[in-house]
Amino acid sequence: MLRLLLVIAWVISGFSAGHALLNKRDPRSALGWIVTCLALPGLGALFYWILGVNRIRTRARELQEQGQGIHWLNVAASSNMTDEQRFPGSPTSQALIQLSSAVTRRPLICGNAVKVLYNGEQTYPAMLDAIRSAEETIFLSSYIFKADRTGSMFVRELIAAVERGVDVRVLIDAFGQYYALAKVRHLLEKSGVQLAIFMPPTLSRSLYLNMRNHRKQLIVDNKCCFTGGMNICDRHLAMDKNNPRRIVDIHFRFAGPICSQLRDAFMEDWRFAAAEKGNEREWPPAPIAGKACCRGISAGPNEAHEKLNWILIGALACAKSRIRIMTPYFIPTRAQLAAINTASLRGVQVEILLSEKNNLPYVAWATNAFLFELLEHNVHIYFQPPPFVHSKLLLIDNEYALIGSANLDPRSLRLNFEFNVEIFDDETIAELNCHFDQSREHSRAVSLEEMDQRPLPFRLRDSFCKLFSPYL
Repeated sequence: MLRLLLVIAWVISGFSAGHALLNKRDPRSALGWIVTCLALPGLGALFYWILGVNRIRTRARELQEQGQGIHWLNVAASSNMTDEQRFPGSPTSQALIQLSSAVTRRPLICGNAVKVLYNGEQTYPAMLDAIRSAEETIFLSSYIFKADRTGSMFVRELIAAVERGVDVRVLIDAFGQYYALAKVRHLLEKSGVQLAIFMPPTLSRSLYLNMRNHRKQLIVDNKCCFTGGMNICDRHLAMDKNNPRRIVDIHFRFAGPICSQLRDAFMEDWRFAAAEKGNEREWPPAPIAGKACCRGISAGPNEAHEKLNWILIGALACAKSRIRIMTPYFIPTRAQLAAINTASLRGVQVEILLSEKNNLPYVAWATNAFLFELLEHNVHIYFQPPPFVHSKLLLIDNEYALIGSANLDPRSLRLNFEFNVEIFDDETIAELNCHFDQSREHSRAVSLEEMDQRPLPFRLRDSFCKLFSPYL
């Protein structure tokens, strides 16, 4: 009997190893799972089928594959012209538009207004005003939504909106909710607010603790929307110097047709998390509000390709004069390092702003182990002083901005569900460049000598953390 069980275990392990060999695109991941399956007969195969096989497939994505998905209600989508023909510009812009048009499943659309919001002091009042003005719908998604002073204000306004007849839906990540002892869902569950938890770790739904919904979205009446890097909590009140854990960040308010893309991204997540089935509602087009051309980019493990990674590497390759990166977490892949260094070697000015004080020290240690590879190729790196800077920006040639929830690390580009927005708008990009300049002026330049002269224990620590960079 024991011999029969061992034979069955080996057969299952061999089949599982073969499945990993055929289906894993990353050879390192494939090799790791093959070794696990064969080294731990039976048990390794169990781990592989539970943790190593991506079954994430949102209901909205399935509908799209069946030809029943979202139909864009805007002028751009109704034309047979290509995005490059509809939106003429410089060679840099044309190349970036063509790349994103090929990679994403959304069109670039004009007629938008963009407002940059700095820290919670500007962002939260604007979001709360939008909620108070809502007449039909409020869709809110947040990775972290704490029941602190800021979160309580949002709860009160959301409940008030329900009481005046507004359709209010709130989506909270299952893992993100545990950043606080007091759960905001307890305040919402009996309020009439429709609440869904994204991928709770239950046997019936998911064991994918790594795959989190990191998106931050608020869409009100399909007229205005917000996205960026800010969660809902007191920590984003950067002017509160009594809070040693405060965070500096930026967020964005949009008005115009781009709201449709944020709304549809939210609805994809909502139908998946709430297990909601139903016909797609016919939404009226959002009114024209400005001149900015924008495109929403949904990225996550349910997508066929690593879209954000492709767009990032493509943008670095398209740059002609300047690349500016601001990110709180910087753990580049070999391909990203090569793209940055290649841009610098062909004469593009590359500047990277990182936070000197990181809320995840082990991520900062891993980052340190990569910096010398950039500094030796004349990439300019700066450390921003405390408090922790959570802002995320990519600026290319004074023409293009990529903003949103994604960090420049494997977790954001491979594991998390993220939402970013491409912006082609001279005024917005000029303001973001000014913000970058001001941040750099208060930052400290990092030299190759500084990184080389770190004490040996620090270099060993940093290099050890770098070993785990695919999982940080």
